[in-house]
Amino acid sequence: MHIKNFTRLSNSYFWYFSVLGLAIPFLAIFLEGRGFNSLQMGEILAVFTATKIIGPTFWAFMADKTGKKLPFIQLGATLSLVCFSVLFFVDGYWPILTILALFSLFWTGMQPQMEVLTLGAMRKSTKFYARIRLWGSVGFIVFALASGEVIGYFGSDSFIAIGFVILVGLWLSTLWLNETNCRTSFVNVNSRIIHKFLTANFILFFISGLLFQLSFGPYYSFFALYLRDLTYPSYAVGMFVSLAVVAEIVIFIVAGRLFKRFDAKNLLVLSIAITAARWFIMAYFGDNGIMLAISQLAHAASFGLYHSASMQFIQNHFNPNQQNRAQAVYVSGMYGIGGAIGAYLAGVYWMDGLGAQQTFIYAGYVALFASIIAFLMSNKKAPM
Repeated sequence: MHIKNFTRLSNSYFWYFSVLGLAIPFLAIFLEGRGFNSLQMGEILAVFTATKIIGPTFWAFMADKTGKKLPFIQLGATLSLVCFSVLFFVDGYWPILTILALFSLFWTGMQPQMEVLTLGAMRKSTKFYARIRLWGSVGFIVFALASGEVIGYFGSDSFIAIGFVILVGLWLSTLWLNETNCRTSFVNVNSRIIHKFLTANFILFFISGLLFQLSFGPYYSFFALYLRDLTYPSYAVGMFVSLAVVAEIVIFIVAGRLFKRFDAKNLLVLSIAITAARWFIMAYFGDNGIMLAISQLAHAASFGLYHSASMQFIQNHFNPNQQNRAQAVYVSGMYGIGGAIGAYLAGVYWMDGLGAQQTFIYAGYVALFASIIAFLMSNKKAPM
């Protein structure tokens, strides 16, 4: 892979996942600072996540139809920046919900195109994909730590200013990208992909993944508030989240070796089962710093290993000209539907912190069930 392509793609991943480094730990802090209760926050976060159902699917269809990905990545970065900037000027439940939903609609639509652009540029090398993707984890860490300090000093509304800086960086990084060696030849976009979606193996993969993402509801929605209620200091949020992503980086570095020894199905089952244990640890031992650190290290499996194994499954299951649509279903179905339901249910059961432990226990059982479903998958590769 050419060094310029590697650098440009890594730069875009850095800024794209820096958004998550801000949003996952601190969006709930921002919303609470605007006076919303846990049920309202759960509703806003559910809508914010549900936009993944629409954006990635529509843009993937357009990318497959035109054979181009980069214009949609650049358009998404531009519209994301414009929408997020409106937060400087609005307040209230409905305006904030609407702006966050529009921002997420355009921002999440970028990811499937970035994944396919990257996979094409590196000629499907798991090793290079992992090394590029880890720069997204680096961006997450940098802004999780920095945002915690800035918000602690300037207050929850500084969330908007930090997000604006990140999105300017993302927009500039997309202008530097190119689509050399990443464009697939034009093929009829209706090329029998429905048969791939309706196979038993994909259905099991999809249901398991949807439940798996649902189980993240309390973590993605209320982790910062959970630590605050357990009397951890304000800087602990950034530290624990960063610890999780450091573990994720390690997995991305060694992922290539794991795929030489284990198939995607077994790695999916392992990663989901570890995640179930993670939620139980957070429920029963969240007030113990060492046990909480161990649960955060499990993020190596919860995200790094699971995501890499999912990419491997999708690459093996779908034809090259079907990759955009497959990535869109992966993001919109599992992360969109599963994440939205998880965020909403977390808001219902959280009860402003009174139901925190029980919510994480429920999440653990959901993840455990997801691992059983993944275990039922076949190891056989789908026919092309």
